Formats: sequence, C-alpha cells, structure tokens
Amino acid sequence: MTSRRPMSAVEAQALQILRQASQPLGAYAILNTLRSEGVNAPPTVYRALRRLVADGLVHRVQSRNAFVACDHPAHSDPIVIGVCGDCNATVELEDSDAVARLNRRARAAGFRVTDMTLELEGQCERCAAEAGDE
Repeated sequence: MTSRRPMSAVEAQALQILRQASQPLGAYAILNTLRSEGVNAPPTVYRALRRLVADGLVHRVQSRNAFVACDHPAHSDPIVIGVCGDCNATVELEDSDAVARLNRRARAAGFRVTDMTLELEGQCERCAAEAGDE
C-alpha cells in the first residue's frame, strides 16, 4: 500500500538512503547519514521508519534489526524477505498463497494473526556463484 499522507523530509531522506543501500540498514546507520542534514535525534529516525513501515514503503528485517526499502509498494499481502547470510543482501518475495495458508492454519489453531514477518536465511545468487555453489 502506498502513502496517502504527505511524507516528512526525514521520511523522504530515510527512504532514499534505504533505496540506495545494498543491504538492510539499522536506524543508527540511517541516523549517521542524516546527521549532515541536521538530524541528530534517534527518536526522529525511529518515528520516520515506523511511518514508512506503516505506509508499506519499508520493511523491517527482524533478524537483523534493520530496514530495507520495499521493492513493490503496491502489494497488499505480507512479503517474505530472503536475507543472504554472507553479504546481508535481501530479496523480496511475494507468495499470497503461503500467507493465506498460514493465516488459515493459525485461525484453525485459534490464533489471530495481527502481524506477519516471514524471513528466509540463505545465500544470494552472487555469493553462491562466488562460493561455487550455483
């Protein structure tokens, strides 16, 4: 889903930083980049990231306590994030059937899902090729 409200300057800057990053970034890494723009308070960055996540423009990579820009902001289902254990590169995967199956199984077990984060740990194509594991 895309944002329907105006984006703050810090949100826009954080999103741009994440779009240019080659791997997930933590809030403090983003803050360090924004310091040259006069942003010095961690809560300002955390607030911007929280809004970007809520707007579907950024995903939180739970296993890394970090954030990545969304590749497909128009998707409505939760996504699966693949994280390379070697270089931390990420890939965004959509699988609405898997999400629906997990939701059905949770409901059948009497569990109400309020948030879903799915992450796969593995090796990206580049790292696999470098290791000779193609």
